[in-house]
Amino acid sequence: MLKAIETTTGAPMRKFLVILDDSRECLNAMRFASLRAEHTSGGIEVLSVIPPDEFNHWIGVGDIMREEARERIVAHFEVFAKWMRDKHGLEPHLVIREGEPVTEILAQVTEDPEIGVLVLGASAEGKGPGPLVTQLARSAGSLPVPITIVPGTLSKEQLEDIA
Repeated sequence: MLKAIETTTGAPMRKFLVILDDSRECLNAMRFASLRAEHTSGGIEVLSVIPPDEFNHWIGVGDIMREEARERIVAHFEVFAKWMRDKHGLEPHLVIREGEPVTEILAQVTEDPEIGVLVLGASAEGKGPGPLVTQLARSAGSLPVPITIVPGTLSKEQLEDIA
């Protein structure tokens, strides 16, 4: 079992798990998680999941595509990480998993006892909250942590006010 990181007060530090993907709602989820972590002396864990259908090719091509996907994720993460360090004084941690996104998110929440809150961004496009929110909401009752769903329509100022 992992030992919780301790803050200067001796209390275990809670990590906010936020999902890094190509969705527009990801940005508001990152902002909210960063603000909450800063205000509560928490940490940030960023999870990105590489779906298995991206590698249904010959083995050599699949390996190259997997490595390229990892490089894209790390580059994308570094943009957020720099912003979190510079603006909020946070040092986020990146986790990359391969598999079905919902399955891997649930596994990460279950396996890491330091995660205190799962932060998801809801789509602002009026077609529902998005596939991750819809699917994970079905599992909310059995998760060991609460889910915070951040509306995609909130402005930076609104996020700052509520966080």
